[in-house]
Amino acid sequence: MAKRRTFTQRFVLRMLIARRYVSEKQFMLLLAFVVGVLTAFAGIFLKWLIAHIEFLLTHQFSIYSSNWLYLIYPVVGIFLTSVFIRRIVRDDISHGVTKILFAIARKQSYIKGHNCWSSVIASGITIGFGGSVGAEAPIVLTGSAIGSNLGRLFRLSSKQMMLLVGCGAAGAVAGIFKAPIAGLVFVLEVLMIDLTMAWLVPLLVSCVTAATVTFALTGWGSVFECQIDYAFSPTRIPADILLGILCGLISLYFTRATNVLEGIFRRLTHPYARLALGGAMLSVLIFLFPSLYGEGYDLIELLLNGKGEEDWLTVLHSSLFYGHDSMLLVYLSLVVLFKVFASTATNGGGGCGGIFAPSLFLGCIGGFVFARLWNINDLFGVYLPENTFALLGMCGLMSGVMHAPLTGIFLIAELTGGYRMFLPLMIVSIGAYITINLFEPHSIYTMRLARRGELLTHNKDRAILTLMSMDSVIDRYSKYLTPEMTLGEVVRQISQSHHNVFPVLNAQRQLVAVLYIDDIRHIMFRTELYSQLRVSQLMVQPAARLSTQDEMESIVKVFGKTGAWTLPVVDADGRFVGFIRKSRVFTMYRQMLADISND
Repeated sequence: MAKRRTFTQRFVLRMLIARRYVSEKQFMLLLAFVVGVLTAFAGIFLKWLIAHIEFLLTHQFSIYSSNWLYLIYPVVGIFLTSVFIRRIVRDDISHGVTKILFAIARKQSYIKGHNCWSSVIASGITIGFGGSVGAEAPIVLTGSAIGSNLGRLFRLSSKQMMLLVGCGAAGAVAGIFKAPIAGLVFVLEVLMIDLTMAWLVPLLVSCVTAATVTFALTGWGSVFECQIDYAFSPTRIPADILLGILCGLISLYFTRATNVLEGIFRRLTHPYARLALGGAMLSVLIFLFPSLYGEGYDLIELLLNGKGEEDWLTVLHSSLFYGHDSMLLVYLSLVVLFKVFASTATNGGGGCGGIFAPSLFLGCIGGFVFARLWNINDLFGVYLPENTFALLGMCGLMSGVMHAPLTGIFLIAELTGGYRMFLPLMIVSIGAYITINLFEPHSIYTMRLARRGELLTHNKDRAILTLMSMDSVIDRYSKYLTPEMTLGEVVRQISQSHHNVFPVLNAQRQLVAVLYIDDIRHIMFRTELYSQLRVSQLMVQPAARLSTQDEMESIVKVFGKTGAWTLPVVDADGRFVGFIRKSRVFTMYRQMLADISND
């Protein structure tokens, strides 16, 4: 009896059959559709998992006083997540979007298979137990991993895999936020994938598919249902500009503080030390400010839909601030201040989550507090609707933290159905983006890669040089010269080689110098000198030495500065690795430029 095929085997077989009867472009559209469907289901499952864990743990909490279990749940969540990652996954799954950027720039869009599910489970546990992070970055990594592994399954080129990685990321944002346009714009702005006509349709297919599946299974309403009054008035333009600047400054604080706090956690090498610090910090903060529990979407809903003081004061429920109505703005301001500590403690302690939700959360509170203080002081006699400015603040923080102004605009418009607010959204988004750019040129996602020269950008020259690996251009040598060799031995080695330059190494295989054939051509056939001259008398120092740690952009600059055509490469200990030839670098550059422009 024939062995029954699994669902995966049947799916792969049908896709392979379909591939025989359709063009390459049609097959990519089919894969983009599959990526959109799978990513949507992953996002729906993750949201379901978070909601059920959180309800199970907190539905019986009292609203009249603080709840001591807030001191326990976050630690348990981080502990369970860290054990899951260390014992089952056995790989680093943090910084989801940064991992995608690195995979595109350095690993030919290869993302490990476990990322198709590990981030979903880890972030579900983390956030359900109170981790103060978002589910969006993990699901973006999941979607990109689905695209990457489908590409590997069908043995696609690295360029096609990059497209499927982008489809997965776009579908993730489109599905989890029900925002197809924002999903497309996110890929262009944050993942920095260039838009061409050959790539536009697959990205749109994934976005529309993921959003449609999510709408069909979870309802056709927006993620945040809110009634927007006073959508726009010219008298509020100065307030919009000021809010944009404020959002830029909050984004800068969030970015810089995150880097500092992550540095502290990186210095703790033992996982239980990180758990102790992160768990203690997170638990105390959630005990004092229960609004920091989980993603914080309940607070966003409240500030967007609250009708007045009575509704807004429910923010203080279950906290030590309950009953102190005059402390509402103080409480919210402290939440803005400490949110970065809670988010970094969650991830640093061993949890898993992203900064989408924290950005929206901070922006909502920042916009609300700004409008509330403005109205209390009756500045310029202009009234600012608190819910509208909470919405604008969400756009501003997302634009500032991610350095993605278009993503902020379209995401908030689609999240809320607030398309009437495009003009104020644009003002706040641009204001926040310009403000943070004055101090920080890279987003929270890209700064780690930018420091290492591994960041892919929209600048085609830099993008191509980033995609080029040093290994692909190094000419490795199996033979080498030593300073003690005679000219006769050199000539014999030259006769057996096609090279025109040779490394001179010591006993430790460290590079001492180089020897060019052109420098000895005039004496190569003078046999009477074969035993008299040594390599030490003929060798010269190279114009520069390249390191295995150098990036391709800096290597090209060295070639331009020295005028050399061949340069040696050494490792950190000075040991010879090989030569890089300018002609080979330029040949590969032209080929990659042609491939990128071929669409």
